[in-house]
Amino acid sequence: MRRTALFAMLAAIGALLVGLPGRMAVAQEWPDKPVHIVVPFPPGIMDLTARVIAQPLSEKFGKPFIIDNRPGAGGNIGTAAGAKAASDGYTIVLSSSGPLTNNRYLYQSMPYDSLRDLTPIIMIGEIPLVIAAHPNVKANNLKELIALAHARPGQITAGSPGTGTNSHLTIELFKKMSKTDMLHVPLKGAMATLTYVMAGNVDTAWALIPDYVKQIEAGKVKALAIATRKRIPLVSNVPTALEQGIDIVSGAWFALMGPAGLPRPIVDKINQEVNRYLSSAAGRDRFTKIGVQVEGGAPEIVTEKIKADLALWKPVIDKLGLKPR
Repeated sequence: MRRTALFAMLAAIGALLVGLPGRMAVAQEWPDKPVHIVVPFPPGIMDLTARVIAQPLSEKFGKPFIIDNRPGAGGNIGTAAGAKAASDGYTIVLSSSGPLTNNRYLYQSMPYDSLRDLTPIIMIGEIPLVIAAHPNVKANNLKELIALAHARPGQITAGSPGTGTNSHLTIELFKKMSKTDMLHVPLKGAMATLTYVMAGNVDTAWALIPDYVKQIEAGKVKALAIATRKRIPLVSNVPTALEQGIDIVSGAWFALMGPAGLPRPIVDKINQEVNRYLSSAAGRDRFTKIGVQVEGGAPEIVTEKIKADLALWKPVIDKLGLKPR
């Protein structure tokens, strides 16, 4: 029995060693054709971020990096496409904190496990959340919004890019903290949320700041608060929620991921080039202008962040009483 087990173990090791040179060769030749970056949301800040990252990658490796938008189910559909892709490096996904963490507690059935079925490549950065309103809404700050919601329970609408997004959770947390009854309206992505609040189809929009800057400056929407610890240069005249007595700091982080089994040499190639761009003056300037606070670093940072957020959001979701869809 022991001899049989030993032979089986040696055979398995031999098979791995035989396959190793082939995998290394594939990794060294990568890429020899276009690479697809799946974005699990409609056009918006995630799409723009993917395009910013794709340009230096295309220039470095001499092959097109093509953006493939696959929205739906709070980012689960596109993230699942990345998880189920072949582990050859030709399909990767730019996913975010929603589908990588809190969606686990908001959907009854998840098509992937973010720790088991995906390979982290690099943390790109984080974007703060803005609380905006249609100009006709009779509130210019959070205190006035709370008073309005108390006066009209269940009637003030709060649009978000979708169920399970950080925007949605922030709405629910705000409702709990302010003891208000606002109606959550889940929409299909950031641009849909912006379109709805500009048209007055929702009273308020809770979404990532970059999509709203131009509309705030043009007076088409008004910013009531930014969910950061300190004001940000992009909208320096907008007060934080903390300044207004609401202890909410929220946003969304996003990372490049590959399917499970993605060869480490390919991971390292992408990681090194994206890190180079993020640390360059051009890269930092480009992302600052669109409201992204860059991160970068080793792939393991993404794994640590996923684990931390899974631990963070579960008690929040349980306390809010949100039920899986």
